[in-house]
Amino acid sequence: MKTSVAILGAAGKMGTRISESLRDDPSFEALFVESGKEACDKLRNRGDEPTPVEKAVAAADRVILAVPDRLIKTIAADVVPQMKPHALLVCLDPAAPYAGVIPDRADIAVFVCHPSHPSIFNEETDLDARFDFFGSGKAKQAIVCALMQGQESDYASGEALARAMWKPVLRAHRVTVEQMAILEPALSETVAATCITVIREAMDEAIRRGVPEAAARDFLLGHVFCEFGIIFDKAGFPFSDGAKQAVAEAKKVLFQPDWKRVFEPDELQDSVKRITGQ
Repeated sequence: MKTSVAILGAAGKMGTRISESLRDDPSFEALFVESGKEACDKLRNRGDEPTPVEKAVAAADRVILAVPDRLIKTIAADVVPQMKPHALLVCLDPAAPYAGVIPDRADIAVFVCHPSHPSIFNEETDLDARFDFFGSGKAKQAIVCALMQGQESDYASGEALARAMWKPVLRAHRVTVEQMAILEPALSETVAATCITVIREAMDEAIRRGVPEAAARDFLLGHVFCEFGIIFDKAGFPFSDGAKQAVAEAKKVLFQPDWKRVFEPDELQDSVKRITGQ
């Protein structure tokens, strides 16, 4: 018997990716849910008939909230009471669950999962897979999963669904919801995306100061690849003494001494509340 899965936000970026993965999977019956004529037309144009939210949620064994973080509180308040007993609510990001906006209901399970996206060190040989930055079904990627509420059997069914949604999956890591919030937003967005943005701005500044754009881009991206290999123990050799000195001196200029406070629980709570519009 197929497991019925309601995909709320099925026409969005994440919802489309999940729809493509589950549409022809023999283990699942996908129910595509959208609001508004434009989004429903998008579903029909790709060959998927929209199901009214009330009907889909009431029938589904799994309900996936593939909707923006800022909308989850409102949508979950409407959807959770309509879920059938023992169904599994699936969130695709830890922000809303960690912010506490999922309504209490003791007779359902709540599962959180998120793709890691293909690694910068991926070993894909196919060119399309090598440049699958997001993880759109071509390159293998890891996933992280957390059971916020429910039984061990709920975790197993949630991971099986997550593996189907984000396939091909390299490995699945079980974490807590708080640990997932440490991974995102704190590690991957607050720190990593910010630092990478600064790297791009630094390249633009070098160009503004007269370095030819092509030279700056080639030089930077080559060094970044090399430096990632060194820092993440892939290259087999260390930084030069001069590079080590430059890093030590520059960190004092570029970073606040207490920058790691972004990982503190109160900072995480403030961050996810802003993300979810609280």
